[in-house]
Amino acid sequence: MRIVRAAAAVVVREDGRLLLVRRGREPQRGRWSVPGGKAEPGETVAQAAVRETFEETGARVRVERELGTVRVPGGAEIVYEVHEVAATFLGGTLRPGDDADAVRWVAPEELPGLETTDGLLEHLARFGIHAA
Repeated sequence: MRIVRAAAAVVVREDGRLLLVRRGREPQRGRWSVPGGKAEPGETVAQAAVRETFEETGARVRVERELGTVRVPGGAEIVYEVHEVAATFLGGTLRPGDDADAVRWVAPEELPGLETTDGLLEHLARFGIHAA
């Protein structure tokens, strides 16, 4: 089994809204998740999270700390080891890009009504972000 190192950013604004992308590619195409993706060779987790967030959303962010690691099956013989980080929104104009087909800020009470990636709500709760 091949393990692929990846990073994802949990970006929460001052008003409590969370930055989410709707996946435009498999795995879990059409579901909402936090921005993220595979780390490039030589990239730190923080660098990968900042780059992926910008590529997928147009948002500029600063990584504050690592929240935890999640293992996500990626198909035959691949597992993504996703390092989730807390990040602060610095600015930018939101627009879907890279492998996202939509991007938006979501209030915690909206989360249960969205079709999210497997385990997202549980992982967010583990990191202190609770759906109302």
